[in-house]
Amino acid sequence: MVALPRLVVAAPSSGSGKTTVATGLMAALAERGLAVSPHKVGPDYIDPGYHGLATGRPGRNLDPWLTSEALVAPLLLHGARGADVAVVEGVMGLFDGAAKAGPGGASGGDFASTAHVANLIDAPVVLVVDASAASRSVAAIVHGFRSFGDVRFGGVILNRVGSEAHAALCRDAIEETGVPVLGALPRTDDVAKPSRHLGLVPAAERHAEAVETVRRLGALVAAHCDLDALMALARSAPDLHEEPWTPPLHEPVRTRVAVAGGAAFTFGYAENEELLAAAGAEVVRFDPLRDERLPDGTRGVVIGGGFPEVYAADLSANESLRKEIAAFTGPVYAECAGLLYLADELDGRPMCGVLGGVRATMTPKLTLGYRAAVAVADSVVARAGERFHGHEFHRTATDPSHGGTPAWQWSTVGPAGFVEGGCVASYLHLHWAGSPDSARRFVEAAAL
Repeated sequence: MVALPRLVVAAPSSGSGKTTVATGLMAALAERGLAVSPHKVGPDYIDPGYHGLATGRPGRNLDPWLTSEALVAPLLLHGARGADVAVVEGVMGLFDGAAKAGPGGASGGDFASTAHVANLIDAPVVLVVDASAASRSVAAIVHGFRSFGDVRFGGVILNRVGSEAHAALCRDAIEETGVPVLGALPRTDDVAKPSRHLGLVPAAERHAEAVETVRRLGALVAAHCDLDALMALARSAPDLHEEPWTPPLHEPVRTRVAVAGGAAFTFGYAENEELLAAAGAEVVRFDPLRDERLPDGTRGVVIGGGFPEVYAADLSANESLRKEIAAFTGPVYAECAGLLYLADELDGRPMCGVLGGVRATMTPKLTLGYRAAVAVADSVVARAGERFHGHEFHRTATDPSHGGTPAWQWSTVGPAGFVEGGCVASYLHLHWAGSPDSARRFVEAAAL
């Protein structure tokens, strides 16, 4: 049994203010001296970056599709080691999940939703309601969400209220339903977060400005929400029966794996690097925008997601690093942004050329969704025929879309990605806690 105060910040729909409230609450509680463990429902990479700034701890994802239902609570407890409270930001609307049935036949539409995850971790839910275009009618929204589904409904935070009188009208109506109102945030542009084609600009790309934005979010929530009541709600969560997840330890291999970082490559799950380390790797960082060489002694390279299209000119200008990666003979694993960086060119600018003849371009179409993938061939992370759960998130395309030996196959596109020697590159994002053998295989390949 593990005692962990926790709550989930949800909303009726995207755009209601979940990130504002969740990040602000994390910052406000941290300012009180509490150790706050930040979490995000779903595969999103960007919100956890702001969570990390608010708490000083890695933002972590809770996603039963990418890992499994059984791993959600253990991963929460792993991230929350030593924390006083865990705050979990939801995804989309409270009951919006995967469009298709989840693993094991779970009902489609609800699987991997905020409600699903809230129930897996047995946490109370705080609903953020945008009150900008209504007053008493918000009570009907709250009543509907409280009545629909089966979650621990703990209270409401109003967002974008126009005045104290407006807040009072909303509050009185909601409290008639028996649901407590735990805060009411005024309309303000003072904490706006800039966005681009895939959502918010990652915190790592605007660090000083992002730090100030998070500080303001914390002050906003502290001034307009009942932090004591929110902490009491978090403490009402029952003890969890699960044990914290721990990366499986292997015999030390003593090899060095370089992981791309910096402003162009900001997407990655903390557990992936922890699994590499548990498999015997010394994990080191390099920035393809700034570093002219790979770290000394690098035996394997991991290049995750991000926004290389925004930095294509600078990535291309770092010719010395591009040539070193092109000549690198160890294993290379690349997801999405990494795929673009390994191509011959991106929007006409030369890249590393590891994938000969592949050209990448920006497209007007957003490709987004969960993927049930099957490995087409043996590689440094998979064995042919193995099944993986991942996701796609991009506005780019490659020509061709796959190599002579594709990395994966899934129903919406058929073959996808590239396996060329020790290199695996594709648009598929994986959370390796759901497939820990991948990290072990990669480290073993790097140690050869």
